[in-house]
Amino acid sequence: MTTTGSTTGSTGTREKIVPLVTSDTAGPLGAIHLPRLWAKLSLAAANLLPEGYDECGPGFDQMTLTAMNLDRQKTIDYVRTNRPTYVQFERWVVEQNGGTIDPERIRKHNEAVRGYNHADALAADMRTSCGLTDRMVTDAVTLNKLEDLDELHNQLAGK
Repeated sequence: MTTTGSTTGSTGTREKIVPLVTSDTAGPLGAIHLPRLWAKLSLAAANLLPEGYDECGPGFDQMTLTAMNLDRQKTIDYVRTNRPTYVQFERWVVEQNGGTIDPERIRKHNEAVRGYNHADALAADMRTSCGLTDRMVTDAVTLNKLEDLDELHNQLAGK
């Protein structure tokens, strides 16, 4: 992933922003990854998401959309059109569910995200890429977090 690109907006040239909100972060609703999904959608709406990052991908993003009973395109459009704060986004998510979300559904979603491991080859590539020698680290949350931190380092180092 290249994160040193920039975009020109009404205020001049702006660097792309690595989404450092991790998948194990939760907001007041308690659903992990939802804040990261909002951050990625918001960065993409502002044309600030670095190349290589999915605005709304098939992994944790889709798992979260499914668990929160959200339509992918409707969610993308809502963020692009309304540019909500995170709390406004959470409120909208709850509204899409008729005003309430069963805490058990959130618990199961959180468990699924925390328990997801990347395939062996992908996990090995990610560990190698960031210089991690501990082969026991296979969970996607940790490896994705390390990948983001590496991207931030590369951006700051001008790589």
